[in-house]
Amino acid sequence: MKFTVNQIAELIQGTVNGDGDQIISGFDKIEEGKKGSISFLANPKYESYLYETAASAVIVSNQLELKKPVQSALIRVNDPYIAFTILLQKYQEIIAVKPTGIQEPSYIDETAKIGDSSFVGRFTNIESNVQIGNNTQIYDRVSIGKNVKIGSNCAIYPGVVIYSDCIIGNDVVIHANSVIGSDGFGHAPQADGTFKAIPQLGNVVIEDHVSIGSNTTIDRATMGSTIIRTGVKIDNLVQIAHNVEIGQHTAIAAQTGISGSTKVGENCLIAGQVGVAGHITIAPRTIVTGQSGVTKTVKVAGQTLGGTPASNNVDFLKRNALIRQLPEILEKFNQKNK
Repeated sequence: MKFTVNQIAELIQGTVNGDGDQIISGFDKIEEGKKGSISFLANPKYESYLYETAASAVIVSNQLELKKPVQSALIRVNDPYIAFTILLQKYQEIIAVKPTGIQEPSYIDETAKIGDSSFVGRFTNIESNVQIGNNTQIYDRVSIGKNVKIGSNCAIYPGVVIYSDCIIGNDVVIHANSVIGSDGFGHAPQADGTFKAIPQLGNVVIEDHVSIGSNTTIDRATMGSTIIRTGVKIDNLVQIAHNVEIGQHTAIAAQTGISGSTKVGENCLIAGQVGVAGHITIAPRTIVTGQSGVTKTVKVAGQTLGGTPASNNVDFLKRNALIRQLPEILEKFNQKNK
């Protein structure tokens, strides 16, 4: 990629301060910027690097007021993070060469239907009555069970397993070694202390524009469907249990576990290592901070929750501050009562 600063500014609808004729050939973090690269500044805590970086151009906010002179050309935009994301997406579109065709060895049942301009990698197994849309890439060592439907413009990366009867929409990305539609954790305790597995007869439905990270598991429903709504973003190493429903445009970070039959509202943000109990509902636009435990239904939308059991995050932080002071308070109490 080689573009001038002016061309990039036009692409992301920005205004150039400085030399707009410089050639940009790569991307760098602002603290590692070098001549010929472009970076961005979205977080104020990195502002000091703006005055030191050797990057030829930096995307910054329209509201940024410089405290010192800078070497780099500045591209001013409303939101530097979004602008840089758009630039990366455009670059990826330019350099991406999507494979097509069917590689050997692979097994595709004669009843399976694969759309135009799609790709099937080596050692992939596609069972009976599978339907795959146009321009979808199924990479190496993927296993797709009977009656699965996958839409158009999807990318299913190596090692993914999609169990029978699951439905995947358009523009879905599933990263390596994730498992979609394995049995939910249902075991009925018996009188003699053993457990008997409860048949899991449902499926998983993943709607359009969903992204699923590596090594994530989404269990099939006992009956009905486990549902991942449009636009959901799921990180690596996430466990979603049977009959869960994730509302549209919710984001879930790594190492989070959501127990069975819970419903998460739309536009929620769930940070890393969060545990969510089963059979509860989380209201739309809820933010759950890292390592929290949500044990009961969240009824009020737009809250930020923290701690275990999760509560209003401001209250949680206040309690934590008091807990840290307890040894000092106890010492003062003991001295006073000697």
